[in-house]
Amino acid sequence: MTREVNRPADPCHKSLEADILAALWEQVPFPRLPVDAPSEIKELVVDVENPKRVYAIHHASRRHNLQLLIEKFIVQLRKGCGCISCTTPSCFTCRQRLAGKAPIRRYTPTSARTLAVFLASQNDAESRLCPHLQPPGGPSDAVKSLIFGPRYSASSNNTSDNAYTAYVDPGSKVKSPKGTTGGLISKKRQSKGIRGPPSPQTRRRGSVSKRNKHSDGEAKKVDFASPPHINHEIQITERSGSKDYRSFAANVFGTVAFKMLEWLTPNNMNAMSEKVATPDDHESDIVEGLGYNSSPLRNPNGNLSTPSAPSVPETDDQDHAKGTSDVHRYSASGLSGLSSKNEVNGFYQRAHPEHRTAPSSNMQGPPPHQRRNSNARIRTSSVSKSQNRTVPDPLPESIIDETGPLSPSIHTAQSEKISKGLVRPPTIPRATSQVTGNDDHLVTEAEVSEPSSPQPQANERRPQVDGVSGEESLSGSEYMRPVDVPDLNEEDVASGNNVESTSELDSYLPQSLSRLNIQAVNFICDILQEDATSERHLLEPPTISGPIRRSSSRLKSWRRRRKSEAPYPQDLKFQWKLFAEQSIFHVLSDPQALLDSFTSSGSIVDSQTLWYCMLRLTRVAPSLVFDSLWIALASLFAPPKTLQSTRSPTSKLFLRSQKSFTNAEAASLISVCFHALVATAPLVTDSRQLNDMSRIRAHGLSLTSGGAVARQPVSLCLQYEDAFTDDMTIRLAKRLLRVIPTRRYFDELVELDLDCEDQIEGSDVLEILLSHLESSTQPILNFSKAERSMHEKRVPILLLDWARAVMLHEWEGKPDVSGDGAFGGALSLIAAMYQKRQSLLLGDVHFRSEYFGERLDTIQMPVAWLSFTSTRQKVHLLDYPYIFNPASLVSYFRAINFSRMSRSYEESSSLQSRINAIIAPDSLVTDTHQKNVLQDLLNVPSAKYLILDISRKNVLRDAFDQLWRREERELVRPLKVHLGEDSGEEGFDSGGVQQEFFRLAIAEALNPDYGAFTLDERTRMTWFQPGSVQPEWKFELVGMIVSLAVYNGVTLPITFPKALYRKLLGEPVTELHHIADGWPDLANGLTNLLEWNEKDGMVEDVFVLTYEFSASMFGQPITREMEPSPRMSWPQFSDHPNSTPLSASNPDDAALVTGDNRNAYVSDYIRYLTDVTVAPQYTAFARGFRACLHPKSLQLLTPSLLQSILEGTQEIDIGELRRAVRYVGWDASHRTVRDFWSVVKRFDERMRRKLLEFVTASDRVPVGGVSNIQFIIQKNGEEDGVAGHLPTAYTCYGTLLLPEYRDKDVLRERLSMALENAQGFGFA
Repeated sequence: MTREVNRPADPCHKSLEADILAALWEQVPFPRLPVDAPSEIKELVVDVENPKRVYAIHHASRRHNLQLLIEKFIVQLRKGCGCISCTTPSCFTCRQRLAGKAPIRRYTPTSARTLAVFLASQNDAESRLCPHLQPPGGPSDAVKSLIFGPRYSASSNNTSDNAYTAYVDPGSKVKSPKGTTGGLISKKRQSKGIRGPPSPQTRRRGSVSKRNKHSDGEAKKVDFASPPHINHEIQITERSGSKDYRSFAANVFGTVAFKMLEWLTPNNMNAMSEKVATPDDHESDIVEGLGYNSSPLRNPNGNLSTPSAPSVPETDDQDHAKGTSDVHRYSASGLSGLSSKNEVNGFYQRAHPEHRTAPSSNMQGPPPHQRRNSNARIRTSSVSKSQNRTVPDPLPESIIDETGPLSPSIHTAQSEKISKGLVRPPTIPRATSQVTGNDDHLVTEAEVSEPSSPQPQANERRPQVDGVSGEESLSGSEYMRPVDVPDLNEEDVASGNNVESTSELDSYLPQSLSRLNIQAVNFICDILQEDATSERHLLEPPTISGPIRRSSSRLKSWRRRRKSEAPYPQDLKFQWKLFAEQSIFHVLSDPQALLDSFTSSGSIVDSQTLWYCMLRLTRVAPSLVFDSLWIALASLFAPPKTLQSTRSPTSKLFLRSQKSFTNAEAASLISVCFHALVATAPLVTDSRQLNDMSRIRAHGLSLTSGGAVARQPVSLCLQYEDAFTDDMTIRLAKRLLRVIPTRRYFDELVELDLDCEDQIEGSDVLEILLSHLESSTQPILNFSKAERSMHEKRVPILLLDWARAVMLHEWEGKPDVSGDGAFGGALSLIAAMYQKRQSLLLGDVHFRSEYFGERLDTIQMPVAWLSFTSTRQKVHLLDYPYIFNPASLVSYFRAINFSRMSRSYEESSSLQSRINAIIAPDSLVTDTHQKNVLQDLLNVPSAKYLILDISRKNVLRDAFDQLWRREERELVRPLKVHLGEDSGEEGFDSGGVQQEFFRLAIAEALNPDYGAFTLDERTRMTWFQPGSVQPEWKFELVGMIVSLAVYNGVTLPITFPKALYRKLLGEPVTELHHIADGWPDLANGLTNLLEWNEKDGMVEDVFVLTYEFSASMFGQPITREMEPSPRMSWPQFSDHPNSTPLSASNPDDAALVTGDNRNAYVSDYIRYLTDVTVAPQYTAFARGFRACLHPKSLQLLTPSLLQSILEGTQEIDIGELRRAVRYVGWDASHRTVRDFWSVVKRFDERMRRKLLEFVTASDRVPVGGVSNIQFIIQKNGEEDGVAGHLPTAYTCYGTLLLPEYRDKDVLRERLSMALENAQGFGFA
């Protein structure tokens, strides 16, 4: 099936996952509907009870799982599994085993990290892990180069910050000042212009700290209990090492960002927390070493130094300048609170650097090897006063104006925090007089204005809201209250009523929209754009506004309830961002919510409205949209309920209790995802640009060089490249296309399941999908007629572009590809769209992918395809010939024919060599009679060529005589024709004699005088004579002559209607446009019949047609009433001349054609015209046509392509012929050559065809154009007089012998005379 099959999970993994989810549930900010939301949106709001459905938890879990996966891959690449029988190619143990005694080089940390990131980013990355790999048991090599040491800086009222720093080698113990928590604080901001919000501690103490009055660029310090003027910070430095600055991998994957993928894994975090642990009994030594005591201090080299006096503090700039020459420095905080099993305390902060928590100073994790009870219920709002919990900070950039980046760090209790109240509801406040150190309280504006104490209490605890420390945010003079928290009047606060809020907090859950509609999509996207909180991306246009934005005239747009023109509060912007992201994730990742959002009464909304919704969503949160849809698609890999039934024999293959979807529902979900992908492409409003960009992408190009394919602006090409190469979109497209073969496989299983026959669904998932694109439903939104027309062209073309993008991404350079993966799904989609290309407004050129044809072998590949059998798992690219251009298909077709011809020639040559050895005089066979008998018996099998001796008087009869009862092995040999040699003609057949033979033979065979074929006087089309008097075997021989011509690459001077070529290729002839070229008047009349409006008169009164078919057979009108039975036969002339005339059976009265049966009449008329009346003649002709051609090779051709191969092109472009011609003895600038082309340019079509026939023996241009013709002009002496030699030609070699004439008039006269009287062969 696919790799999307669910696998049973490890119980230990499930338990660990439950612990992580429980911890994240306590850590992450909860999205809630803001207070200024419109009333209409509240009807769509629901509570989210499942932690996995909270976007912040989902995002953090993904980051965590990626880090763990990278850690495993690094161990696998660098150390291996240790199993001597390991077969995983990327495992170091397997590499050692395969190398044997040869030396093997171990990956460097950077190289291993590079490969690990790549492997972990692939689909189904777990399958690439070695099954024998043991979980990493200790820290990786990435943390061995880190050096941990404390940094102490003096805090004063002046604007300068002085720091004391000490370095400690890894594994050494560092002492922190007494009274401190032993944790780490965040790195001081050094970017100018960055201003942080007031710290929450300062607000709780009731005054504004003087630290907040520092100038821009100053670092804000946190006071410690002792000493009062020293700030404690842990600094992490990295040992310098050799680095190749010319290496791409070293400069990308050797950066801190990628190293942190290893540093922040649980094992490494545990190791780092042990290194930075600072027990109380060692803290004094550190302080003394910095000048406050005389204890020895260990420097970075491990030597002890004892300063005798306080040293001068160094500023941050000085400290940085001293360290940049040898080490990289990083500051971190909060590491000491981590343990081996409680790594999730700072987990959300690692996944979201913008949402950092500030853990309490007395935060204690569980002891090592102690796991949280996975069965414990997750409590989201109960308050435990004896428990301290961390508070994640909201996005700083969303709350305050900042111009510089923040370094990722994990805060201690003293680090700066941003209000938690905007994401958690505050408890109902009590009077301030009753608030103790451990009580919750509500911070009011009055408290903030009071002066603060110079130093916080050492045992001060943070207020807890919803069981998590933090306090509410203030906006103006009122705090921002969520909509579900009741209003509190001033009397309740002033009276000190202690209102219990436990029950209310217990019911507090994250909120989200349950579904989306047009109004909700516009509202959410408008908010994210207005607040500038949308995701940064490279899609074009970056925002949807102005004339692009659409709304329904029947629906009222939603607006936020704002009463003032003041700047919108940053707190509310952050709340709206959380709520919008949660709503998008909650709806788009849930397949049922998607169906509820974009379907109505069981049918999906119109295509253009759906595209607009996806366009808006992908311009505000593209990564979130694509990831959410990717999650929703996983449900489509669940089998139908019929296959999960216990009665079904396939029930053991699938897991039960999986929610399944019908094909109609699956098609709706697929349609939503496809429209999201279509919306990522640049918004092009010109259909020509859309087609040109599709052609450029079909060649596998990002930019066009010189406009060889199409010329489009470089900026547009790069925008397409950004959209079609994005990792998130490619991942979604791959899973989306894998759904298609999976759903079809389910349908096959259901059909094979005898117990489920009564429950089989009718339509294929792709049929339903394409019917949605074909429908002309009026859009819900207001679009102009031009926009609707452009959308009808845009969606199918971009669907093909996305299928092609996945194919190019997945292709491994081989013609056989996976049929049940993304590549197979893309081919299935293209095949389904090709069948409906007329209704989708697509041409054959839209389906071509020249990239593949340019890179496949044109000889070996098609020959190998003949013996290839496609299965569900493996398919061949040539099974889908419409993705190749016509020139490539003709090359493949002729390569197959040439291969068969070469094989037959080699077999005959080998047999001939053996016969010669037998009949040799010194052979073992001595009897001459036996030699002669053996030679006669093997004469036919040993012949190397198919030789035809044809006289000019009886061309067709001689051809029939010599082709009758020929075996297939004889017909596929190289052809040699001896034409007219009985009358003294001499010719060497290098192609020209064959052309002459086929031209004469087919012209005689198709002569209407023989009664086998008819010729339309207007269109010059040839068709079979209904009820012909000629025997069927003659039609078979005519078909054999045509087959020989196609097999040997010869074009014929014939014109058949396209209906014949459709029938030869097995395609039905049922539409009016199938017969329009052969019978244009009839097609126009039937079209008028179908389009007639009966308001102007009844059909039977205006057209007066009867339900019968009439044909003229040698002057006799034969009429038969048409019947729907496929076994109906047309009367044939009897061999007995005295039999009853066929016209005697004509019906006297037939039913009239009415408005009710006119559609059936047209269908039956086309069937009688192209099938019933000529069935015996066509069947014999088709049997002869397939005599030389491999049946599978005909699958490469379309009706138009087969017609071009057989008939060539009648239009001759003299300009192209002049560019393709070669000269021998002439120069292109010679006067005679210029006169020649001046004369030829004035020829009419008849004379041009005569010239081409005079030189090449064919008056048609072969498929591929004039460039495939060998046309040589060779000098043949000089003629001074008027009566000189005529031009002659080597037809066998395509050479025109042109003398040098006196002037242009003489050349025109002599050339015209030669063309009008050319016939026969001879050597000049």
